[in-house]
Parts: sequence; C-alpha cells; structure tokens
Amino acid sequence: MATRHALLSLATLLLVVAPMAQAAEKLVKPGVVIADKSLPKAARERMVQAALRYDTFWNTGDESLARAALAPAFKDNTLPPGRPQGVEGPIAASKMFRSAVPDLTCDVDQLIVSGDRVVALLHFKGHFTGEAHGKKGTGQAVDFIATDIYRIVNGRIGEDWHLEDNLTLLKQLGVIQP
Repeated sequence: MATRHALLSLATLLLVVAPMAQAAEKLVKPGVVIADKSLPKAARERMVQAALRYDTFWNTGDESLARAALAPAFKDNTLPPGRPQGVEGPIAASKMFRSAVPDLTCDVDQLIVSGDRVVALLHFKGHFTGEAHGKKGTGQAVDFIATDIYRIVNGRIGEDWHLEDNLTLLKQLGVIQP
C-alpha cells in the first residue's frame, strides 16, 4: 500500500512539475534547422536546446537561460574590449544593450548543426530609447543581424565565436553617419 501511494504521489508530481518546467523554459523557435543526420538524435536535440536557450537569453534578457546554456568554463573567442571573459561577459553585454534598447528582440532565422558546432543566424530588432556610445536614443529603429558559432560540450556551449553587423548598428544608433 505504501508503495502504491508513493507511486501515485510520484505520478502526480510528474504531471504537475513537468508541464511547469516546460512552460518556464519557452524557447525561441528557429525559422529553419539544418542538422547533420549522422549525429545521434539525442545529441542533436541537446545541441539545439543549448543553442536555443542561449538565443532565447538574447531575446528576453533572462540570465538564467544564459547560465543554463553556457558551460561554467565558457570561452568567448571573439571577446570585445572591456567585456569580461566567461559566463558573466554575455550577461553584462545583454544588460548594457538592453539599457539602450529595452524592447530588444532576437529571432533565430536559422540553426545549422554539424559535428560539435551549432551556427545560429540571428536577427535583432528594437528601438533605441536609452543611451549608448555617448548618444541618447530618440526611439529610432534598430535592426541588424549576427552570426554565432557555438561549440557544444556535454550539452552546453563551451565556446562561442560571433560576428555582429556593427556597422549597421552604429549607423542606426547615430554613432557614425551613413
């Protein structure tokens, strides 16, 4: 009887907690996923999940998603000057950028999964209403792309290489003239 009661309690807990966990982690939906079919399905899914957690962090600013996606020894291989290395670097960058563009969104146009890498083609949009690079925003639109390459280690992003269209962004911010 105690075993049956324990099983019923466990089943009830799973019915309540599992949907809550899925709802708590609503990830961005990529436009297209191109995946190497020679990778085991479970490995591909873990790689995509790590990438989408990180990309959703850029979409929402929810740093718990960055911490879940990035390995503790995460390395940014294209670290901009002044940004701290490791997990704290992207979190600081997101906070700074969101202070300039509070309604920032990040769409994932495409994910490419191959070997131990995921390439994410990202599209950022929002309105510059804060301050950045010594300029005060007037609500002008921000719309630029970025490409990230993630190396996945044990289901988390161990390394990242990224390239943002900073020329377009700086023009939109009014930092440089077109």
